Amino acid sequence: MNSSRSILNCLAALPLFVAAGCSSSPADTEKKDADYQKEIATGMQSAIAVEIDAWLASSKSLCEAAPTPQGRGWDAKLDADAIAAMKAAWGKARTSYEHIEGAVAPLFPELDAATDARYDDFLSELGDKGDANLFDDQGVTGMHGIERILFSDSTPTEVTDFEKPLLGYVAAAYPATEAEAASFKGKLCGQLVVDITSLRDQWKTAKLDIGAAFQGLISLMNEQHEKVNKASTGQEESRYSRHTLGDLHANLQGTETIYALFQPWIQSKDGGAASDKGITAGFKELHVAYDANPGDTIPSPPATWSATPSEADLATPFGKLFQAVTVAVDPMRDGSVVFEMNEAAGVVGLPGFTE
Repeated sequence: MNSSRSILNCLAALPLFVAAGCSSSPADTEKKDADYQKEIATGMQSAIAVEIDAWLASSKSLCEAAPTPQGRGWDAKLDADAIAAMKAAWGKARTSYEHIEGAVAPLFPELDAATDARYDDFLSELGDKGDANLFDDQGVTGMHGIERILFSDSTPTEVTDFEKPLLGYVAAAYPATEAEAASFKGKLCGQLVVDITSLRDQWKTAKLDIGAAFQGLISLMNEQHEKVNKASTGQEESRYSRHTLGDLHANLQGTETIYALFQPWIQSKDGGAASDKGITAGFKELHVAYDANPGDTIPSPPATWSATPSEADLATPFGKLFQAVTVAVDPMRDGSVVFEMNEAAGVVGLPGFTE
């Protein structure tokens, strides 16, 4: 797993479709690069379509479960079953999305932002006017816009403390009126279904850039560190439901699924077997780190956590997770999953990931 592998010197400057010529002549290669690329694209098209369908189905279930009582908004007791059903559907939708985030986000950035941007991301675009109506299909939308309302009864204090100073901040709450409940169901939730349906339809005929997709997978693995780190400041991704560890599990599972499509091509190249071994070992490192913490919630950081944590803080469950993930994805560490995926990208002539 040495970064100076000789194959990289040959492949680095060559276009994707001629990279195979470095390791052997076309006559010596039973399966050509174009064959591998076609198989990868076909496999991605099929595997991701299944997850998009599941994401869409769960989102529709969420909308269908949303109560629209006459003459009032949601009531935590009267609508308890409906709220529980919505939360369960949201969790399923979230998992399906996180399975495909790495490959889909770089290919459909606008739809990805509409469905997955965080509250603070939206506010940075909206400016001081913010989004006064949290239940419509304008301004803050997507899975986190819905999550923020659904879990407003149990949002962690550190999350509220982070968001309150944001320009344009509006406190989240259940719909308080019949009109707000109808708007949540038909507009906010409905817009998520519209956006996912658009992605599904576009995905069917998309000409896939497998290089961008592989680069997206590497970027997502690199982002695992950020997702854990932001839990220490109330900025984590699925912050209202505290589902971020579930997100991380799903990211890893989804990345492994799509990486398996690239695996035969990578293994066919000189130096590819070493890269593949490092990647699979890196995946196992992350599994161990995540599995050490039961459930979907990242352990709470100690109150004394800082940018330079003490040995005592690093010894806490959060500190151990933070440390393990930092090492596992460090792009500069020979042997980390990000380093090795970049090596594999070079082996087959795909673009690597740079921060």
